[in-house]
Amino acid sequence: MTHVEFEVNRSEHPLDVVERLASDHDWTFDRAEDDEMSVSVSGGWTDYHIAFTWIEDMEAVHIGCAFDLKVPDRLQTEVLKLVALINEQLWVGHFDLWTRENVVMFRHSLLLAGGAEPNHGQCEMLLRTATEACERYYQAFQFVMWAGKSAREALDNVLFETEGEA
Repeated sequence: MTHVEFEVNRSEHPLDVVERLASDHDWTFDRAEDDEMSVSVSGGWTDYHIAFTWIEDMEAVHIGCAFDLKVPDRLQTEVLKLVALINEQLWVGHFDLWTRENVVMFRHSLLLAGGAEPNHGQCEMLLRTATEACERYYQAFQFVMWAGKSAREALDNVLFETEGEA
């Protein structure tokens, strides 16, 4: 297959929309470069460090959402099992264990091929998807790391939902 390049003219940089979103919500953010931006968001369990990256050759806004949880080498295998089990539950995005830094991260991308322009709602949903996934599964990672639970036990505890009233 031949790679064909098209010149795309955008009315603004795609991360400008993300920057306005962060500003509207009074989130702490830093945009040191045109194609990279970091945002800090407080969650119910922890603070989330979110990196937005514009990948021009793929025309995609990539989001990486990490939290302060350094995985020791001895638990990497169990955390990777948990990552695989969690990813089976997700409709969009996925978790990774970045073994170089031993950090768990949620990743997803918004494809804007052909010059599509991102809008506020798309960027907000991208951010919400990342933070909600992290909020939902954060405790499972904690159960593996600090309670010595297996990946299956940790996930089952997080997904346990009560029915009825006590």
